[in-house]
Amino acid sequence: MNLKISLVGLLCFVFCSQSWAQSNPNYYNVEIKRAKESPKWETFTAKTIDKLPFYKSKKEPALNSYGSWKVNQQNPTGFFRSLKIKDRWWIIDPEGFPFINKGVAVFRPYSSENQEKAMKEKYGTVDKWYKKESDFLKSQGFNGAGAWSDVDLIRKSKKPIVYTVIVNAMASYKAEHIKRFGGKYKTAGWQGYRFDLVMVFDPEFDAYCDAAFKPVAKYKDDKYLLGYYSDNELPWKTDALDISIKNLEKDEPGYIAAKKWLDKRKNKDADLSDITEEDRIAFSGFYFETYMKKVTAALKKYDPNHMYLGCRFNQQERQELTNPEIFKVAGKYMDIISINHYRKWEPDATQMNDWEKWSGKPFLITEWYTKGEDSGLKNNTGAGWLVKTQQDRGYFYQNFVLDLLKSKNCVGWHWFTYQDNDPNNLKVDPSNRDSNKGIVDSDLNRYEPLLKQMKIINDQVFNLTAFFDN
Repeated sequence: MNLKISLVGLLCFVFCSQSWAQSNPNYYNVEIKRAKESPKWETFTAKTIDKLPFYKSKKEPALNSYGSWKVNQQNPTGFFRSLKIKDRWWIIDPEGFPFINKGVAVFRPYSSENQEKAMKEKYGTVDKWYKKESDFLKSQGFNGAGAWSDVDLIRKSKKPIVYTVIVNAMASYKAEHIKRFGGKYKTAGWQGYRFDLVMVFDPEFDAYCDAAFKPVAKYKDDKYLLGYYSDNELPWKTDALDISIKNLEKDEPGYIAAKKWLDKRKNKDADLSDITEEDRIAFSGFYFETYMKKVTAALKKYDPNHMYLGCRFNQQERQELTNPEIFKVAGKYMDIISINHYRKWEPDATQMNDWEKWSGKPFLITEWYTKGEDSGLKNNTGAGWLVKTQQDRGYFYQNFVLDLLKSKNCVGWHWFTYQDNDPNNLKVDPSNRDSNKGIVDSDLNRYEPLLKQMKIINDQVFNLTAFFDN
């Protein structure tokens, strides 16, 4: 009996090996640089649909006005929500149909005077720009607009696309907090927060939080709104406990909260030498939950209907993306966890599984991109890696999306961004200058090789979910 099983197994192994060999793809090789100043180009493999073993493209189900597939209808609630069906997460649209959010961030007609001039020459008015470009996005398989898009323009149109709203509750408070220190901190992280700490314990933040969310009441009945981000890329550092006790003044709310928490945990008058790694992880959850409670209370006060999409995590080493406690807390308050994903060629399967395991919630990739050296831009700024051509950017897009879909925990992605930086606009943040991030250039010319690859996979997302599920 064992011999028969072994022979069957051997025959199956030989047959499967031969089948795989016949269809084994010669995936594309793409040269990348992690930064402009990197000393050399590295070679990475890009998986694409045309070389995906055993997959054959076919027509997808018809779409409704949201860009959802008109199949497998669930209970309609009138607003977007997330739902796990069997072992795959979905967004469910207001009509109850499955939806994966394929968006483009910063979808707006211009971001500088030069871009405004180019837009007027090409389209005449912002309304005409929106009609043409939103139709174009749909033709490329996209169905939504990410953060910092022109929400008012989208909402007043006859054919709105699904959009998101970013509130910037803590960021608005930061502008006030810094005034206490003469407009500048002696020590700040790259996001501009003093000692890389988010001021969640400041009682003044409560009023700023409420004021920041009050305007969202105007969106509460809008069915095309996917949901809200409360902030962007806050520094949720694992060692916030050490930083607070070591650097803050003893009368500051952050110090008082951290010291009280540590003393209670240790059951004594504790100091830095008493802190363990377990303490750091536990405090990071307490620290983060203080923020979560405040922003979600304010959001639900003014809009109880729409999803909370989080605060756009982005940090890897000893910060939120590798911290189970942060994700555990996130799962209590977020409907979908937003993640800006940089400095990796492709998402890590184990990490994507951990995010869902720790939180019990799906995730949405809210920023990611590569920059092409053939764009003519200097590409000195921004977190995205460099590749040599627009075609390579398209291969990167397909490779990344395939792994997102394999995970079964991803419910969408927003490419950053719609339009390239204007290299002559020195009024913007330095990270948004002189770089090829867009699907169109600064003069609104389209990057066709990139878009061709995007459309190929965007038009097969539903079929790919079925393929990976089976």
